[in-house]
Amino acid sequence: MEDIFDTSLNLEETHLKEGFDDGYKDGLIAGKEEGRQVGLKLGFEAGEELGFYRGCVDVWKSVIRVDPTRFSDRVQKAIKQMSELIENYPVMNPEDESVQEIMDSLRLKFRGISASMGVKLDYNGYPKSFSGAKEIF
Repeated sequence: MEDIFDTSLNLEETHLKEGFDDGYKDGLIAGKEEGRQVGLKLGFEAGEELGFYRGCVDVWKSVIRVDPTRFSDRVQKAIKQMSELIENYPVMNPEDESVQEIMDSLRLKFRGISASMGVKLDYNGYPKSFSGAKEIF
């Protein structure tokens, strides 16, 4: 025989479980959206950095085509290696474990090439705003 007060005694536990289940469902939805937003942001930043390096390599290769003696053999070899790293970057497979390793190698090569040329070049990301800039409109 069931006690009439059993449901009253389990009321807190029942509400706690319902609240947990509702919160869990809402958390899954919010977590997926937040994950998507973070993924888009990080993907954009990686693409932007890769594009910067690709632009530098393209300019350096153009200089080599115009004047093959402009850069030392060592610098030309480093430019070729950097180009290969960019080509091997798994753009379509961001979960590839070599992503960070390749990006670190690209940064290192870029710093080495810049230093060898005696140029102060840095990738600092896209400038967010310019202080003191006036609006044209």
